[in-house]
Amino acid sequence: MRLADLLHSGSEQLKKAGIEEHEVDARLLLEHVLGMTRTQLLLRAESSPAAVEVTHYTRLLNRRIKREPVAYIIGEQEFWSLPFTVTADVLIPRPETEFLLEQVLRYAQKSNFRSGKIVDLCCGSGIIATILAQETHQKIYAVDISAKALRVVRQNIVRHGQAHRILMVQSDMFDAFAANNQFSLVVSNPPYVSHADVTNNLEPEVSCYEPHLALDGGVRGLELIKIIRAQLDDVLMPGGEVFMEIGADQGMEVAALFEQNTKSGFGFETVSIQKDYAGRDRVLHAIKKER
Repeated sequence: MRLADLLHSGSEQLKKAGIEEHEVDARLLLEHVLGMTRTQLLLRAESSPAAVEVTHYTRLLNRRIKREPVAYIIGEQEFWSLPFTVTADVLIPRPETEFLLEQVLRYAQKSNFRSGKIVDLCCGSGIIATILAQETHQKIYAVDISAKALRVVRQNIVRHGQAHRILMVQSDMFDAFAANNQFSLVVSNPPYVSHADVTNNLEPEVSCYEPHLALDGGVRGLELIKIIRAQLDDVLMPGGEVFMEIGADQGMEVAALFEQNTKSGFGFETVSIQKDYAGRDRVLHAIKKER
């Protein structure tokens, strides 16, 4: 059997199991088993695999047939053209979060990268903190309630040489921080999927394997967003900014939430919803009023 034959067989098995991206997934799994790049696999397509490699590949195919995501099987997902470690304790990075980062780096006021603290709230695997540290050379707080998620963060910030710039904090939102308006930039991809969708409407790769703690945002998916909005009154500096990834059907509700003044009286003077490249509501951008 040639590697080309093994790859074709794997793709066909995944196709029969209803895996839409069967060709790509079969190739990624085989590359992982062989420790090869795509180019190396193409160049060695006519060579024969070892029996142990065939056995290993078959095991991984069976896991994928059960709808376990490829990223969890191989322990890695590309994001921002970089490889990031992922486990079942964190969400798999998605293109929507790349769009969030693009908005931050394009529209955030430069002064807010220097005047106060920067936080990646609900940091998961630490992709946002890592990219912000890499792109801005500033210190970043990576905050998550999950100790298991923070262990993945540690792997990623070390892997990409950003451990000296990123401080990990285990906290339920901002509970670990004093209410002294210390943050100038908050970037967050919080849980924003409705409980009903998490329970009934997601693909099995998501509903059966990705952590519900990082997905479930309550009845309308807004429960955690409302908590963040309330806490920002006390932790965000006047003139500070927040960028938040939201659901495609949440733009109006999230904008209204941030346009309301709360007991502090400061509120947000600029609130906008940025649409992604598919024209869907995707990122909240809000600037807190000056004193």
